[in-house]
Amino acid sequence: MSDSIPMTPVSYDKLRQELKQRMRVDRPKVVEDIAEARSHGDLSENAEYDAAKDRQGYIEARIKDLNDKIARAEVIDPTKIESDKIVFGATVTLYDVDNETEVVYQIVGEDEADIKEAKISVTSPVGRALIGHVVDDEVRIKVPAGLKVYEVTDIEYK
Repeated sequence: MSDSIPMTPVSYDKLRQELKQRMRVDRPKVVEDIAEARSHGDLSENAEYDAAKDRQGYIEARIKDLNDKIARAEVIDPTKIESDKIVFGATVTLYDVDNETEVVYQIVGEDEADIKEAKISVTSPVGRALIGHVVDDEVRIKVPAGLKVYEVTDIEYK
């Protein structure tokens, strides 16, 4: 797994902050918790010890995952993109032909995708289908609910 991971500067900063939190706060705290649980005696029936070891495993796995993502990060600042095509970072206004409504999505990396914030992953079916299109293109996208037809009405990089 040596592929780069596209992400916005905001997402990159969040990953770095989480890594710092995990390494400087969470890791030392769980080590203290394990030491405290060990002092209570028999480890074979010590639920506190088991829980602390489980937390430690989760924290260490997350640190490894964060380090990997940060190392492979390709930070793309949407404000610096000049394109008339939809690419990573674009904020796209689409007209839903079936519902006769407008929707706005920003194309982002997997870790920052959040449909409630209108951010869709570049690797999602909708994200993949939109890449490369320009204003006035009609885009047909196969989704679990069937076929969606959108018309691209605006592309911004902000």
